[in-house]
Amino acid sequence: MAQKVVLKVLTMTDDKTKQKAIEAAADIFGVDSIAADLKDQNLTVIGQMDAVAIVKKLKKVGKVDILSVGPAKEEKKEENNGEKEEKKEENEAEKKEDNK
Repeated sequence: MAQKVVLKVLTMTDDKTKQKAIEAAADIFGVDSIAADLKDQNLTVIGQMDAVAIVKKLKKVGKVDILSVGPAKEEKKEENNGEKEEKKEENEAEKKEDNK
């Protein structure tokens, strides 16, 4: 199961350190996606990886705090939305056929 880890990288103040943090997190095995917010100094990492390994790697970039660790729920929502859209399209196609 994929997990979502939100970290605060206190030294991430410009684009150069942001890029270093993203590259450091990308080196970890099992990382699916990375999102960085320069304004809040947050780094969100999603995948099947160890949160401690990410922190250990990011410590080379600067001071790191773990804000939250939890399951990545977004994948399930997207799948459900896709199924609903398909059903709507099928219903619309049936209505058009009935009208003819």
